[in-house]
Amino acid sequence: MDTDIMAEAAGRKVRQPLGRPQTSEELAFYARTHIFLTICALLLCPPFGLLGLLFAHKTKEANQYSDWEDAYLNSTRTIWMDVLGILVGLGIIYYYVLFM
Repeated sequence: MDTDIMAEAAGRKVRQPLGRPQTSEELAFYARTHIFLTICALLLCPPFGLLGLLFAHKTKEANQYSDWEDAYLNSTRTIWMDVLGILVGLGIIYYYVLFM
């Protein structure tokens, strides 16, 4: 119990297991992880792709614990990091093709 208090004081969210299987309604409410965009971002711009991968993992974890607010927040962060990584990667490629 003392570790839960310390984790909350440190700012980390402590999730408790559900102790039951998720219902079909809960499974339908899952936030998207955008894994295809994450892979594209990893190939084009690894720093942003790794951030997208981190947020996709957090989304998947929050979905498993039915923490919908955190899941949708991390899903939004995932897509922003992925799109930013893809745009930066394409911008670097265009720069080298056009000006080098």
